[in-house]
Amino acid sequence: MPKHDAKVVAQNKKANHDYFIEETYETGVVLTGTEIKSIRAGKANIRDSFARIKNGEVFLWNAHISPYEQGNRYNHDPLRTRKLLMKKKEISKLIGITKEQGYTLVPLKIYLKNGYAKVLIGLGKGKKNYDKRESLKEKDAKRQIEKAFRERQKQ
Repeated sequence: MPKHDAKVVAQNKKANHDYFIEETYETGVVLTGTEIKSIRAGKANIRDSFARIKNGEVFLWNAHISPYEQGNRYNHDPLRTRKLLMKKKEISKLIGITKEQGYTLVPLKIYLKNGYAKVLIGLGKGKKNYDKRESLKEKDAKRQIEKAFRERQKQ
């Protein structure tokens, strides 16, 4: 997880609802000049994005980074595929794991850390509908318990 000086730009809240996240990896991203300016302005969206391994490299697909307003002709394609920077050992481990049925690489958040844009990738296994309902029930029960506890503290 990011430590000090980390500003979250975009977060995929639906990922925890749709997947059991087992491991997370912090990766760097190869960006153009106007892309990093847009990210610093907070104009990124990773809701429908995913990561895929191709030819021994990890790529981020469908991540939407809005064009920079003052970018003129040097602007970028908002949905272009971006390369993620990881160590070779981590990539080879991920290749073995993602070949198993049901595992996928899900981007969880984009954040700025020490001036660099980072993507937190989660290794997730898809949830079934009954798993989603169960996790919602647990969340609701926890919320009600906390509410009752707060009301009891006030009295």
